[in-house]
This record gives sequence, C-alpha cells and structure tokens, in this order.
Amino acid sequence: MKRHLIILLITSVSVPLMFFGGALKSWGYYEVIDVVNGGTIQGHVTLVGRVPEPRAYNLVIFPDPEYCGRISNGEGWRLLHDFKVAENGGLQDVVVLLEGVQAGKPFSLSIPRIEARDCQFLPFTTVVRSGHGVEVVNMDPVMHDIQAYETSRTQGTRVLFNSPLPFNRQHRRGDLYATHDHDPSKSLVKQFRLSKGRRTFVMQCGFHAYMESWAIAVENPYYALTDREGQFSIDQIPPGTYELRAWHPAVRKTITKRIVVAPGATITVNIELPAPRERRTVLTVRRPPRFTPAALGRPVTIQPIVERQR
Repeated sequence: MKRHLIILLITSVSVPLMFFGGALKSWGYYEVIDVVNGGTIQGHVTLVGRVPEPRAYNLVIFPDPEYCGRISNGEGWRLLHDFKVAENGGLQDVVVLLEGVQAGKPFSLSIPRIEARDCQFLPFTTVVRSGHGVEVVNMDPVMHDIQAYETSRTQGTRVLFNSPLPFNRQHRRGDLYATHDHDPSKSLVKQFRLSKGRRTFVMQCGFHAYMESWAIAVENPYYALTDREGQFSIDQIPPGTYELRAWHPAVRKTITKRIVVAPGATITVNIELPAPRERRTVLTVRRPPRFTPAALGRPVTIQPIVERQR
C-alpha cells in the first residue's frame, strides 16, 4: 500500500498545532492513503422557512452602471440573490464537509479560481485552504477592487489583502452586447493564512458592493457543494465516525451531525437549514429611487441584456 504524507500548516482551527515537545495534533494533519472499501455520503439540503428577499443595489450610485446593468431587474437595480432555492426547497451553494478525517483520498485542492464576470464573482461559495490562497481573473472591461477578509461571528473581521484587478482589455469596451468568448485577464494570485479560530473567507469588490464570494477553509478533501436542487455527494470515505457539517454564508446556524461510515456503505443524509427570520438588510428596491440616472449628468440607459432579475 502506497502512503504519501502531507503536512498542512493550517492555523484556522481551534486546536493548536504542537511542533515542540510533542506530536502533531489532529487538525492540520492529513495523510494520503489508498482507501479500501470506502463509503459514500449523499443527501439533500433544504431551506426551511420563507426565502429571504435579495439585497438590492441602485446601480447609478456605483461605477459602470451601463455595463453592470447587463444583469439587473429592468428598473436600474442589481439584486444579490444569496439564497438560491429550487422548487423542492433545495438550497444551492451549501458547503457540506466532513470533520475529523485524517487520512484518505488525494487532497488536490490548492488555489481555487474566482472569476469576475458581468460585475459578479463566480462562484458565490467555494472552499479554500489556509496557507495557500486564491486566484482571481477579470472577464469584464471595467476595473474591480479586490478586498478580502477573514470573518468570525465571535472575533470580528480582519483584512487579508486589498488589490486592484485591472479591466480585461480583450473585451470590446463599450459594447454592451459583447460576449465573454475571450481570454481572461492576467491572473491575480494572492496567498493568505487564516488566523486561529477563523475559517470563513469573503471577497468583495470595493467599487461594486454587490459583488461577493464566500468560502470556508477545509482541512481534507471530503467536502461537496450542493447543486441547483440542493443535492450533494461525498465518496471514497474511509470507514469511521465523523462530524458532518453544512455551511452557508447567509445562514447563521451551522448544522452538524455525527455520522458513522461503515465499509462500502452508502448513507443518505437530509439536512434542513433554517431561513433567517429577522429582516436582514435595508438594501431593498425603492420606488421611486432616491437617485436616478439624471444624477450622473449624462444620458444613461441600464438594460438587463444578460439577465433580467426577479
């Protein structure tokens, strides 16, 4: 049996690593082994409760309203749908991960790629590894400003980096009907290390406040993101007892379940995440808006060419 040892220096967990006078603790240590008769966890994540209204941003108070308005509601507002719920209640963009797996299948994730396209960051949620970093590319003919933070509900927010993201010169600037069938701009690659006790990463644009991308730090490859129907699947799991965790950036409550994986077994786990009950934001569509295109002092037409939001 081939065994490859990988030591990850991750500081985003609550259990410290001991480098002097003792062995490494479980967190931050992962060994690649041949998984024999591994199990599978599959399931469905649903949102329980009323789907919150999206946050709304008046495009005329931000740069590039014509171009960014390619995705808008037809009234000059960009909507940030951070809850994407299917008809069956399935919730997209949930990260489901197993905690406590110290050895298993290869862990290939290093630097995830986040793309700026039509003034939105894609994907909306992903995973990162502390001590590695992210890659950001710009497909837009407008400038973005990358502001990245680590967050914690108990310890607050800390800036990780802040860098401009130059516009893509291959895009036909000024052509609102242009497509993105061109090469990406030069990549912006940033390394970062999360502080002890913090695992949540968020990236925003300093010019366009409605651009967000969220991530949670993982310590092993046993994770999955839910699809449009809220489905997920994690395979090649070594037999054992683990904690299954479901995380969504806009849900304050994290759901965890104790899971026993038997050799070769397939386990179905259905998870319910509670929708926020309180009013989440003052960012709502106002009719009439406080600011109109006339405030810009030039003719502005905002057309939802790519997507008319609802």
